[in-house]
Amino acid sequence: MATVEKMPMLQEGYEKLSVELKRLKAERPLIVDAIEEARAHGDLSENAEYHAAKERQGQIEASISDIEDKLSRAQIIDPKEMSGEKVVFGATVTLLDEDEKPIRYQIVGQTEADANVGRISYNSPLGRALIGRKVDDEVEVTVPSGDRYYLVSKVEFI
Repeated sequence: MATVEKMPMLQEGYEKLSVELKRLKAERPLIVDAIEEARAHGDLSENAEYHAAKERQGQIEASISDIEDKLSRAQIIDPKEMSGEKVVFGATVTLLDEDEKPIRYQIVGQTEADANVGRISYNSPLGRALIGRKVDDEVEVTVPSGDRYYLVSKVEFI
């Protein structure tokens, strides 16, 4: 019997997925209507509207299935209830790069990651390199542009 792998995420990420699931489920009947309308136009082999609607229906069903799977395996983690010295899921880490410039990232789930707002996935190269580290640890990360070196200067749970 296979074990179901939990998917860690913040409450905010869980809510965002739930909203997206509701939106997709609300779109279902609209797609069915579009398919029926396109079917009424006759020959389906050359009916672009029909094929586009069927393709969209497939995309919606796949997305719904994917989101339902993620929500069913969700393990909601609240960083405010955590403490410690080590970098773990949910921690906000301040790093110093090679130029001593501070960079701040929160370690989050794959669905919540957005490096532009300071959120990186625990599965990303930097996220994996940071997990388990403490203040004053040096971290080396290989990225497409080459090797990067960071110093962990602060670990917070906010």
